[in-house]
Amino acid sequence: MSVKPRIFIVDDDEAVRESLQALLEAKGHSPSTYDSAEAFLAAYRTGTPGCALVDLRMPGMDGLALLERLRKVGARLPVVMVTGHGDIALAVQAMKSGAIDFVEKPYSNETMLEVVQRALAMAGSGLQEVIPAEAAGRIDGLTPREREVLELLVSGKPNKIIAHELGISPRTVEIHRANMMKRMQADSLSHLVRLALAAGIGGGTR
Repeated sequence: MSVKPRIFIVDDDEAVRESLQALLEAKGHSPSTYDSAEAFLAAYRTGTPGCALVDLRMPGMDGLALLERLRKVGARLPVVMVTGHGDIALAVQAMKSGAIDFVEKPYSNETMLEVVQRALAMAGSGLQEVIPAEAAGRIDGLTPREREVLELLVSGKPNKIIAHELGISPRTVEIHRANMMKRMQADSLSHLVRLALAAGIGGGTR
């Protein structure tokens, strides 16, 4: 008899926890909520199938520290980082450290449900989602300038900094990003980052 995957919500904001809980319960899930990383670690048993939605910035142990703790105990729990605007560099760092995705606030219910569905699917498939050879093939279709922008993006740099380093305008960076998304068939920034990391750009494969 298989164990039903569980969804863990780790966020110090009570309103966020309650909102996510209501959203997931409406779709037939039974999420467990925790107001801190420490509370989650005290309750979590390594090997429990499911996924975790973790706020990046929390008092005490933050999302990155929680991710590192899970890695140290050998937990292969798919972790989705929930980030505020302007935390892209930290979100990319989290993905390099093993997070499978990140979601920027404010997010739509549809976006969150799609991310949870993907995370639960990965929970049953050994965390393998993006095939490195396929990702590398898509990146080969980028222009040299687009690849430069991608490498800087995956290093966590915002558009203004990328523009300054490449000697182009922020608007041109935005155009390159849009073209990259299309060429690489990425439906979000996090998807673009996942493809880049799988292809070995900015941190290697996971």
